[in-house]
Amino acid sequence: MGIALPEAGAATADRKARALGWPVRRAGLLVCCVYLAAAVAVTWRLWAGFGAMAPPGDAGPADQDLFAWSVRYAASALLHGHLPALVTTAMNAPRGVSMMWNTTILFPATVLAPVTLVSGPQASLTIMLTLGYGGSAAAMYWLLRRYGASVLAGGFGGAVFGFSPGLSNSAGNHYHIQFAVLLPLIAEAALRIVTGHGYLLGGRRGSLLAGAWLGLLISAQLFTGEEMLTGTVATCLLLVAVLAVSRPRAVLPRLGATAAGLGACAVVALLACGHALWVQFRGPLAEHGSPFQNLNYGNSLGSFVNPQPGLLFHTASSAAYANAHRSITAEYVAYIGWPLLVLVPLLTIWYWRDLRIRAAGVTWFLLELLSIGGHSAIVPFYWVTRLPLLGEMVPDRLSILAVGGAAAVLAFGLDLARKPAPHVPDPATAVPGTAIPRLGRLARGTVPVAVAVLAVLPLVPRPLAASPATPVPVPAGWGTVFTRLGLAQDASVLVVPVPDSHYPEAMRWQADTGQPASLVGGWFIGPNAAGVAVMQYWGPDFTTGKKGAVACLDALWAGKAASAKDCAAAVRSALAYWRPAAVVADTSRGTRLGRLLVTVLGKPTARDGDLLAWRR
Repeated sequence: MGIALPEAGAATADRKARALGWPVRRAGLLVCCVYLAAAVAVTWRLWAGFGAMAPPGDAGPADQDLFAWSVRYAASALLHGHLPALVTTAMNAPRGVSMMWNTTILFPATVLAPVTLVSGPQASLTIMLTLGYGGSAAAMYWLLRRYGASVLAGGFGGAVFGFSPGLSNSAGNHYHIQFAVLLPLIAEAALRIVTGHGYLLGGRRGSLLAGAWLGLLISAQLFTGEEMLTGTVATCLLLVAVLAVSRPRAVLPRLGATAAGLGACAVVALLACGHALWVQFRGPLAEHGSPFQNLNYGNSLGSFVNPQPGLLFHTASSAAYANAHRSITAEYVAYIGWPLLVLVPLLTIWYWRDLRIRAAGVTWFLLELLSIGGHSAIVPFYWVTRLPLLGEMVPDRLSILAVGGAAAVLAFGLDLARKPAPHVPDPATAVPGTAIPRLGRLARGTVPVAVAVLAVLPLVPRPLAASPATPVPVPAGWGTVFTRLGLAQDASVLVVPVPDSHYPEAMRWQADTGQPASLVGGWFIGPNAAGVAVMQYWGPDFTTGKKGAVACLDALWAGKAASAKDCAAAVRSALAYWRPAAVVADTSRGTRLGRLLVTVLGKPTARDGDLLAWRR
């Protein structure tokens, strides 16, 4: 399938680069260093308080604490000599949680485990965010360069993707989405199999090697974020469909090699992920459905052109629109700005004959259309939800992948716009003595770059805000109390406040200290008694609801009204189900919560400051 390959001019440019010395020969390395510097500039407030500061996501601390918990969980598993279990009672004991049904970033957490063990989970998350910016930009740069983009154009395209408003807004709550490093690499590997372009080896062996590489990338992304993997696969299918329709005669000769490459990909991916997928869909905590109304999370048309407060250039009215558009900022991911919104279709139409631009432009348009979501059958995403796995996606997040198409159109279009007109000799290949209009050459070289700069400027992010990663510090005496309790390594503990979406403090304390190893309650997605996916199902009904044990204990801890008599009965029933080895409460004996727990549990086994503990 004949996607455009790098042209002869690129070879000439490479020869010139070799003649100009190391800085130009290693331009790609310099571009990546610029990306990294820009990523550090965006995250500098987190680095200033390394390990102690986090982006202040507006969905509350629960999402932040879940990611910190996941990072600590993976590091603790490796410290004890094994990989993280896919079903664990490290949270929500005794029922446990499925790591595959939650955004637990197992792959990045495992890679960053040494950092977590030395500097804490928030240090690893800061590194992950920084790499999410710089690494995603570098990966897109790599993809664009593989298909003929110049260093300058590829640099623009990589920056548009890696520092896009969608990824910037995801930084506050959605680490698994903001870390988009693998997505362009997956697209590049898939296109390599389909087109045959860029094989390291010739023939069938090159196809098998590319397929194995694709399988490894898919496996890594599966353990980073399944939803973005599903979206990337859908994006690749759209790209391939456009290529097949555009070059139908090239399809048949590539079928054998493509089948071999995809077969190798499937073998590698199943070897790496087969057990995990079986646990997810057939394991003890398998679930169906979604706790979210995904169709409600579609992009409004205004979100494409109203910049959010996190961008350098915005207005009070655009910020107000963005703040009112979503319940949380992390779902405001569509903004692309009027300049790019106009430029991408114009470049796609003007350079329609260039297959790279045609494929990227059509894919960009279709993904943006799908990202609108909707309940009506006339909206495309309505039909997408009827397909396996795709129905679990949040439609607005497809616009993050769509930005990759816009970045490709911009990069390839910039190169084509800067090429000399057919009647004007190229300075790189002109015969000595040939007259080249100086003004025209200057305009053709600079005007497209100026237009690209103006189109990209609205996307420049402001540095991320930062706030303490642990708003409620680990209680004084936390380690002392656990030492006095002398619990077994895997003993479950009921910590009050019982962790949930409103009071996740115990999850953060567990993440920061590694204690306890097994926690009752938590903020997670899991199946209820009927197997339907819900948020934070802790067990039988007497643990949930306004009068359940979790609600009673947390209300008393927060100083809110609660019936001591009803709470005592609910706690006794819940304790009979949870059967924790110990209870640790962030309170003193003189509080309403302390008096209730003494009534139910008796005299504390240990106390230190405002911590009470009972061994059971």
